Amino acid sequence: MERLNPRVRVVWLFLAVFRAGIVGGFLVGAALVLSETGLWANSPDLLVPGAIGLAVALGLVRIIVAWRRYAVWRFEVQDDGLYIERGVFTRIKTVVPYVRVQHVDSRRSPIERTTGLATVVVYTAGSRSADVAIPGLTPERAEQLREDLRRLAIESEGEDAV
Repeated sequence: MERLNPRVRVVWLFLAVFRAGIVGGFLVGAALVLSETGLWANSPDLLVPGAIGLAVALGLVRIIVAWRRYAVWRFEVQDDGLYIERGVFTRIKTVVPYVRVQHVDSRRSPIERTTGLATVVVYTAGSRSADVAIPGLTPERAEQLREDLRRLAIESEGEDAV
């Protein structure tokens, strides 16, 4: 199975720190408001330090999960479908039969452009989780994968998905 480009860790780590900063800022801000404005008359002395500790712990967990995510993310293009394995806490194995593929896109967010990466998105027929994304690809690999999946989807037209 093919692994993602290691630079995807930079994207995931940036997003983990950014999101943890937002949640941590909200937690610490709420603790400050509660303790300094008198909204909570007898607020504990450790409310603000506790909120800071919780925010730091949350940030560390998010960073560890982002780092570990790379080790488990894999995909493979086989004759019958696209196989994807991912998940840190819950391992998810996805099979996308080519006959279910409706269209394939490649995209590059600003962070991905900065790190020289791209994502391939495979849209499938179905109501639940009708799209699958493969992040952490070089732009060249993303375009090649997009074209390969498009070609395989066209070749599989008329076949049974099951």
